[in-house]
Amino acid sequence: MSRIDLHLHTTHSDGSLPPAEVLTLAHKAGITALAITDHDITNGIPEAMKIGADLGIEVIPGIEISSQWEGGELHILGYFLDWQDPALNRHLAGLRASRHRRNPLMVRKLNELGLELTYEEVRALAGTESVGRPHIARLLLEKGYVRSAKEAFDRYLGNGKAAYVPRELPEPAEAIGWIRAAKGVPVLAHPTWVRLDETSLLTLCETLKAAGLMGIEVHYSTHKRAQTEEYLNIAKRLGLLVTGGSDFHGLTKPDIQVGVGRGGLKVSSKLLEPLRAAAS
Repeated sequence: MSRIDLHLHTTHSDGSLPPAEVLTLAHKAGITALAITDHDITNGIPEAMKIGADLGIEVIPGIEISSQWEGGELHILGYFLDWQDPALNRHLAGLRASRHRRNPLMVRKLNELGLELTYEEVRALAGTESVGRPHIARLLLEKGYVRSAKEAFDRYLGNGKAAYVPRELPEPAEAIGWIRAAKGVPVLAHPTWVRLDETSLLTLCETLKAAGLMGIEVHYSTHKRAQTEEYLNIAKRLGLLVTGGSDFHGLTKPDIQVGVGRGGLKVSSKLLEPLRAAAS
């Protein structure tokens, strides 16, 4: 079975590897098509497309946008979008600006807890304008304050933890609208993160579909078999496209590899054509 991976992050957002290295890993894994879905930024797409052409890998322009939902976050993936669309990039720039307002507040809270770090160090480590909590976690790891990025989130950066600060985020319908306006296909990312039973998730997906949602990420690194079957059932009932991806980040998710997740992920290339047709 030919494999694809429609959920990958690079150093242009919170991944630890540049597009060239992500593409190299994809090539070694036998991936024939992939999507770069960095958070709130499209800057990694042109480099990835160029390298993909050299390696014989189709690179699909993508994005991952966080939205606010019931006190938490709900993520929307976008595929085959016009990544140069001016309106989309204005919205994304606004989201990145909100990160730069939020991140120093989290660093200040960490300082108050006795941890010595600066936001300038976080930005230098990130090397991009799309800076987020994973970069703070990596700096805490480098300074020896935690033993893993997971520990950094569990102790300090996760929702409700000692250094957590809420984000300024759009509503899900707004994020979906931005992607649709840029001629992309909006998809609900990792539905297991929403933590709803099947009936409630079905209701949520019905609401999101009415707002323009076109797909659901059925295949994902941490989905159990029962969850995959549940999300596939929802996709069939609502006529939503089925997608899948590893959500590769590198250092912050060291157990997840390009194309195979934790070793058992298989996203068939057969899912690509319906997605492509929906974008045309």
